[in-house]
Amino acid sequence: MSPRLPFLAMLLALALAARAQDDIEYRMEIGGGLGAGFGLNDTNYGFLGQPGVSATAVLRRVVNPRSAFKLQLGYTTTKGDTYKMDDFQPATTTGVSTDRLRYEFSGGLVALGVLYELHFLPYGYTAGYQGYKRLVPYMQIGLGGVYSTVGKSFAPEIPLGLGLKYKLSERVNLGFDWQMHFTTGDKLDGLEAPQGIRSEGFKNKDHYHTAMLTLTYSFSPKCVTCNRDYR
Repeated sequence: MSPRLPFLAMLLALALAARAQDDIEYRMEIGGGLGAGFGLNDTNYGFLGQPGVSATAVLRRVVNPRSAFKLQLGYTTTKGDTYKMDDFQPATTTGVSTDRLRYEFSGGLVALGVLYELHFLPYGYTAGYQGYKRLVPYMQIGLGGVYSTVGKSFAPEIPLGLGLKYKLSERVNLGFDWQMHFTTGDKLDGLEAPQGIRSEGFKNKDHYHTAMLTLTYSFSPKCVTCNRDYR
């Protein structure tokens, strides 16, 4: 065996290792998601009752392998009725009534928000010396607003939730995203305090949650000669 072969093999191994450690990192992601949405309001108290379709557009700014900021624009179809409610809803809130409220609706919720994502593990395509993981769980919290086409009303909201990311390739990211949207509005379903009980803050207000699969594409590579982000 030629004495050069072990030396060439070592050079090849070092070159491959250096290439693995120098995989390009990206600062931005763009994409969208599709799934289901569920309302928690005056016509539906069940956590998974009367589902609708939910879709979102996502623009993500990657801060480092452990965190990111996300701008999202979402639309969730919503519907409900009072016919199967166990709680008694009076037909009027201005006086005493023994008649049950008969009400149904359908429409949509348009939401815009900014969220901060915190990864439980460093996220990346190649492990390298940084120990990046292709499959990473994360938590998220943010601020935003939602407009209801049913109640013709706008309300601030606080979205928070959990998610899971997986790098299909260096630039393609697949994810599962669940968010609970706590709002300060009580007219997202077109009804406002039907039992005559008003409250402040988030209590007795209309909320909703979404669960969807997302797909994003990474772009805007970082400078390959600049310092890397470490764990």
